[in-house]
Amino acid sequence: MSATDCVFCKIIAGVIPAAIVYEDERTVVFLDIAPFEKGHLLVVPKRHAPLMTDLPEEDLAAAILVTRKMGERLMRRLPLCEGFNVLQNNGACASQTVPHVHFHVVPRREGRPLNWTPGCYDSPAEMENVLATLRR
Repeated sequence: MSATDCVFCKIIAGVIPAAIVYEDERTVVFLDIAPFEKGHLLVVPKRHAPLMTDLPEEDLAAAILVTRKMGERLMRRLPLCEGFNVLQNNGACASQTVPHVHFHVVPRREGRPLNWTPGCYDSPAEMENVLATLRR
């Protein structure tokens, strides 16, 4: 898939809307539209690269640092968020559904079992509330 066909490149270009939480010169962070938990974020390098091994080191380093920053933000701002998972898949055989490097940052709550089934917001308004909380 080329960058012109990539859904994440279209989000970065502003062609497709997204619930943007954070953006800098190398990365963009937005709420996942099929979240495993409320506040599930995607950290996406702006440079198109299908696999982590295709991404230049400076872009990978920037994405990792932003991933850490977003994990800290989740724990500080979301009620009951005491930890987070970071997931990064490379290739369709590894469950990568969008061939553009991205990191999932999934908030975790004590006593709550892992839920890898997408979709958890009760309403669009609830998602907007989480977005506003994380943007602050």
